Amino acid sequence: MADWWQWSQKKENEALTFAVVGVGRFGTAVCRELLSNGADVLAADFSEKAIDDLRQLEPSIEARVVDCTDEESMKESGILEMNTVVVGISEPIEASITTTLIAKDSEGSKVKRVIARATSDLHEKMLKRVGADKVVFPSRMQGERLGLELVRPNLIERLELDNQTGIDEITVPEEFIGRSLRDLNLRKNYLVNVLAAGPAEELTVNPPAKYILERGNILVVMGKTVDLQKLPQN
Repeated sequence: MADWWQWSQKKENEALTFAVVGVGRFGTAVCRELLSNGADVLAADFSEKAIDDLRQLEPSIEARVVDCTDEESMKESGILEMNTVVVGISEPIEASITTTLIAKDSEGSKVKRVIARATSDLHEKMLKRVGADKVVFPSRMQGERLGLELVRPNLIERLELDNQTGIDEITVPEEFIGRSLRDLNLRKNYLVNVLAAGPAEELTVNPPAKYILERGNILVVMGKTVDLQKLPQN
């Protein structure tokens, strides 16, 4: 068996890790967005073709054929070692419910959060009853958005100006609180420009360098996507 099939357990102090179970259009979109933001991703699906298709798009991804309705298979694959599990299975409904339940309740599971895809209101209710922390409805665009939210939890909204540049509205990162824009010097240190800052209901456009960022403030910044991704995410 090739080395890249082997799953190495992660130390608890390492970065957030993600498993995406079910790699159709939605799951693939989540995987690709997570990978583009440098996240550690394990992909799984019962379909060998789905896994092969994903590898064609993302050759470096850790991906396995797994029966995710079987608890032992889930454990052996490494899925239950991940911080967050995204259940992208749409059909059969029983499979997505069982996978969610195993991720949440299996003995020794290190999964802290399960985000599951639903196809109906009833499906959503059932997923929540077995412990899903968040339920979303499917689309490729929503898959991309979910992937972005997972790696950038303080992102409120994004406006893409072109393929390389965008404007992000974020909550002020913990390490920025109590510091002035002059002190932070975001243009020099992160290559982004501050467009506005302050409480959500009264943003200051083009704030002065002496402006002090407070907890709960909003920060609107513009720059290249690769630079925006380097801003602190806590």
